[in-house]
Amino acid sequence: MTNIAIVLARGGSKRLPGKNKRIFHGKPLVAWTIEAALLSKRFDKVLLSTDSQELAEIGIKYGAEVPFLRNGASDDHSSSSKATLAALDQAEEYWGKSFAVVAQLMA
Repeated sequence: MTNIAIVLARGGSKRLPGKNKRIFHGKPLVAWTIEAALLSKRFDKVLLSTDSQELAEIGIKYGAEVPFLRNGASDDHSSSSKATLAALDQAEEYWGKSFAVVAQLMA
């Protein structure tokens, strides 16, 4: 069984600009979620799904896999579920496999 955690981190927040990269207790907010997913040892892959190159670099620094930027569902009107499904489609195509368990994680 293959498990994936998909951490959603859009770059263009309107209510709190740059929220996912804001420093909270010494680390970017998104880093806390990535590290928790990795420390859980429950996932074969921890994917950071983002539309931002800057957030992608942060994700890689903290151990997430970021082989691509999200190509859809990155606007103000897309739900988190839609963004997760878009990222899952890209991940399955990229790695050439299906995932049995998918966890949607938020920063």
